[in-house]
Amino acid sequence: MTGAADSTTDPPNETRERIAAAVAADPGVYFSELVRELDLAPGQVQYHLRKLGDRVVAADLYGRTHYYPPDTDPFERRALAVLRRETAADIVVSLLRHGPSAPDTVADRIDVARSTLEWHLERLTDLDLVAKRRDERGRVTLVIENPDETAELLGTVDPSLPDRMVDRFTRLLDRLLTE
Repeated sequence: MTGAADSTTDPPNETRERIAAAVAADPGVYFSELVRELDLAPGQVQYHLRKLGDRVVAADLYGRTHYYPPDTDPFERRALAVLRRETAADIVVSLLRHGPSAPDTVADRIDVARSTLEWHLERLTDLDLVAKRRDERGRVTLVIENPDETAELLGTVDPSLPDRMVDRFTRLLDRLLTE
């Protein structure tokens, strides 16, 4: 049959193209952000993400499913997922602006409890974005491992409003519990 549509390929679809473009523009975007940004129903986004096949890669990281262009390497996927958290991004920004700093200083600068700082530092140090260095007296200093690369990664993320709200709620609880 000539002219019959090939059943293994889908014709171009405007919604799919919008989703693929949103993922390309915002690597590491997570599902609910796509739904909100594109003003689509969750089921509609799920359907089209499945149809996009290898044009969009999903990765379950740190409690969320993030979406990436296929050429995003595994390290960048994990780093972008962490840096989408406002507090983690604030830690990195503080260290980029002020240089190597003591953990207490960073916690004070970004107004979080030390326990909250440590929770985010665990992820940042696991990825080698931040290092904990000890001096001869055993005091810890936080240092950005690769400042240029880290700043570039940070520049590609903008924590969503819900992420900022969760982080700010955590900060509020930290302040209330320390009073």
